[in-house]
Amino acid sequence: MRTHARTHALLPSLLLLGALTFTAACAPGSNGAPGAASSDARPGATTSPTRGVDPSRIKGLQIVNDSSEHSSCPFATSYPEVPGAEAMTAAMRKDVEQRLATFRSGVCEGDQGSAGRELNISHRFLVASGDVLGVRLTTADQSGAGSGLSSRTYWYDGADRAHSPAVALVSDGARDAFLTALKDQLTGREGVDATALEGAFSAPDARATVLDDMAFTADGGLKVTVDRGDMGVPAAGEIVVTFSAKTVTPWLSAFGERAQRQTVAPGRSLDLGASSTPVPAAPTHTASGDDDTDCKRVKCLALTFDDGPAAPETATLLTHLARYEARATFFTVGQNVAAHRELVRAEARAGHEIGNHSWNHPDLTKLTPAQVASQLNRTSAAVKAATGKEPTLFRPPYGAINAQVKAATTLSPVLWDVDTEDWKYRDAAKVARAVIDKAQRNDVVLLHDIHPTSVAAVPEILRTLTARGYHFVTVSHLRATL
Repeated sequence: MRTHARTHALLPSLLLLGALTFTAACAPGSNGAPGAASSDARPGATTSPTRGVDPSRIKGLQIVNDSSEHSSCPFATSYPEVPGAEAMTAAMRKDVEQRLATFRSGVCEGDQGSAGRELNISHRFLVASGDVLGVRLTTADQSGAGSGLSSRTYWYDGADRAHSPAVALVSDGARDAFLTALKDQLTGREGVDATALEGAFSAPDARATVLDDMAFTADGGLKVTVDRGDMGVPAAGEIVVTFSAKTVTPWLSAFGERAQRQTVAPGRSLDLGASSTPVPAAPTHTASGDDDTDCKRVKCLALTFDDGPAAPETATLLTHLARYEARATFFTVGQNVAAHRELVRAEARAGHEIGNHSWNHPDLTKLTPAQVASQLNRTSAAVKAATGKEPTLFRPPYGAINAQVKAATTLSPVLWDVDTEDWKYRDAAKVARAVIDKAQRNDVVLLHDIHPTSVAAVPEILRTLTARGYHFVTVSHLRATL
């Protein structure tokens, strides 16, 4: 296989904390990303963690993903789409698309000073129970000043069928008492500027911007996370104030009380009043034994698909592959595995290989060894939970790899020979032609199963190259038979 040399600019260590904040403290296989633990030791504060949510139990859930796989334009974004919560989905979509458009125009379209910058937006479910849905989006945007780290929570009230800002967890009548207590907790904190603090609470619009990340802890306390850039000079990390359940409960709105209750004692189902919650069935294709293709004697090609699984795209892709008895390698993203375990099981059952593509697609060369290990170990654990088998291969996002990344894992890295650039060109015919024209014997081809146009290109790829005598195998099979 051809090899490729890649170089990647390293950013200062402060900029690397974004990925750590939403990965390092999670146990393997858990959902999402905790905020920093509260450092508040004053009366009424607690360090109780937030409760995890199993996203695979949310009926009809889809994860909206977008990413590049190119080091000159490194971005990866994701947010959930839950039936019934259309208004909340629209709010997340608007915010994500605005951030991505700004990033692409400033970084991907020829900005001379953009080398090494990266945008990553990941999601975590805070609660998905009864008629309450809560989601946190965490953004590491290294195209701006300071750490580039920020987070925002989105709330949906199924009873009122309305998207609510975080401040709606507190009742109007108790808002002043809540704000006074919060200001008291923030006053004197390291990095908090008194003038900025006063300005942040001076007007409703300002308060809504600053207080956009609020979530309940497992024991009913309320954790308020404030981006340091909102309180003073931009710096890495965030400021967290956590009020105990006893302190915060009298301040809660009716919706806040339900959100607190559903977080502390979640039910087994989520009902947001959706007219229907279609759940596409996972394909049941089953491999007919081990692959006996000898790549020394016949022409082989390894198709690889990054960033999934995605519903319904991955299911459609599995059907295309089964029609031609083709095997492939799926480099899965951990947060998507957690949401769609049934699709990962279907991939394995059909004889495909499951690889590791990190938890939420950061550039691993910008992380510490502990962060790299967390990204990969959590994803491997999620894959094992779905299939019973841990991956042996990993694909570093953007192909970014160095000695430190290699030393942080026992997984074997896999890059590629043919880049279809399907993340840039959402054109099935163009993607198919890129593979058909460029692929040579024993090549590894890069595609993404999160894009419908890429999935739609696969039948033409398989039909044309099968007629030319190619056999489609997994990366491990290709390596083992050369």
